[in-house]
Amino acid sequence: MLTSEVEWMYSLNETTCSRGFGRRILRVSNSVNAWVWMAYDQLNLELIRDIEQRFGTIGLVFIESEMKGRSRPYHKQKLALLLSNQRHFSLEAQAQGYAVQYIVTKGDYAGVIEALAEPERPIHCIEAAEYSTRLELESLIDSGHLVTHPHRGWLTPRNWFVEAVGTTPPFRMDRFYRKVRTSTGWLMTNGQPVGGKYSFDEENRKPWKGEPAAPSVPVFESDEIDSEVEELVNRVFHDHPGSIDFSQIPTTHHDVGRMLDFARQCLMHFGTYEDAMSTDSRGLFHTRLASLLNLHRVMPRMAIELALESDAQLNNIEGFVRQLIWREYVHHIHEVTDGFRTLEINRSMSRRDANWHETAPLDTEAHPNHLEQTYPLPQAFWGQKSGLACLDESVSSVMDEGWTHHIPRLMVLSNIAHLLDVHPRELTDWFHVAFIDAYDWVVEPNVLGMGTFALGSTMMTKPYVAGSAYINRMSNHCKSCEFHPKKTCPIGRLYWAYLDRHSLAFSGNHRLSMAMRNVAKRSEEMKRVDHRTFLRVQEALTNGQTLRPDEQ
Repeated sequence: MLTSEVEWMYSLNETTCSRGFGRRILRVSNSVNAWVWMAYDQLNLELIRDIEQRFGTIGLVFIESEMKGRSRPYHKQKLALLLSNQRHFSLEAQAQGYAVQYIVTKGDYAGVIEALAEPERPIHCIEAAEYSTRLELESLIDSGHLVTHPHRGWLTPRNWFVEAVGTTPPFRMDRFYRKVRTSTGWLMTNGQPVGGKYSFDEENRKPWKGEPAAPSVPVFESDEIDSEVEELVNRVFHDHPGSIDFSQIPTTHHDVGRMLDFARQCLMHFGTYEDAMSTDSRGLFHTRLASLLNLHRVMPRMAIELALESDAQLNNIEGFVRQLIWREYVHHIHEVTDGFRTLEINRSMSRRDANWHETAPLDTEAHPNHLEQTYPLPQAFWGQKSGLACLDESVSSVMDEGWTHHIPRLMVLSNIAHLLDVHPRELTDWFHVAFIDAYDWVVEPNVLGMGTFALGSTMMTKPYVAGSAYINRMSNHCKSCEFHPKKTCPIGRLYWAYLDRHSLAFSGNHRLSMAMRNVAKRSEEMKRVDHRTFLRVQEALTNGQTLRPDEQ
């Protein structure tokens, strides 16, 4: 039991706090057989059923760590989402009869857990999803202060991944996807995929022209707890980027239900328009469930069932199911490779604050960097206007909400940074701190493996890069941009300059053979103009300048 002698942390259970949350947390009880720490991303009682069956009456421990919040310049919206959900969930658990200890500390999780643990009575927990958390807890597990239990929040066991993909690269999603489909029976009949094929991806690439209408995103009402969290984040983390808007954040069990209803509406057209982008609807038919899934406020199996029970056409259901299985896929890859630390691949040093602080020191760890890209992340990613409508709109969405859907992430944000040879770790760290649904196990494979090709062929057969033609085809961004998509937009020349610059690395890649033949056909003068465009755009955006068509 926590004692008052530990001065650097306190329990809301043991204070005379008169405000909303502190007033509602009851005094803890000793009449439990085991205490279980519920991590910040494990906010679901289903995760602890096995522990309950073993020990009977259990109590729950929740920890707010200022050190964790300060470990990166996390978007204020992300901190607000996490803290408010954790506080609301602790009250929901208490209302169901669980004894609760809610601890606030300036230190780390390990220090609190060590102080709470008693001789012959360790603290229990679910296996941590994040590598950083597992690393922090290693010594406590070794010393017996902390006992871990299997994480029941995943859809697939490790052996499925190993059987389908193996434990060494190259890793390929299609093998794992088929394994999951055949093992679960999802969208299968008589051992064959419903509709005659596993993927309907080719049917899911339509631009959106305003019809059908995108469903309205739920607007949430703030309560007293939300207000307290907002005040706390703005005070303690005042130097972090972004702002807080609780009208966009689901925090209660009721809010979660509303998001599931919203997801059902989105599913009717999700697949068809999942690759589309529009300034008229930032999310279109994307369910926005990722943040709740990664907190486990929504269990992945519930999301699967929601899809399988939908009346939507098959391509929409299959597209959504594939997204959920991709989530499992990247989690397995991240753990199998120890966060890519076991891979023999080009690596380089990087600053770890995504260029938020110009004086941040270099990290001691060398990070994956297959193409040896070393430029800093442009200030445009922190809200400085670039002059490129697609980039500025995507960044505005991130700064406003801590969110965009996966195509702006891949084909605008990652694409442009990649074309500019931004260090892959800087971009990855930016995604990690700026997005409300980002955790190391999901953001690192998505950005290092898919968005930047920093892992080489470990996950992808080719880099995901494109010029302005793709953005013009799949969005309406170009209509509001000062640059003409065919005549003046620099993204096209950045694309050709990128391929030319890295031609040696791409030699022999059959997926890029046509693109590389087209590069070879460009005149030396065109290549020089491409390169000058790269240098000009790189310098301007690095210095926080806005691009203009008349300067091209």
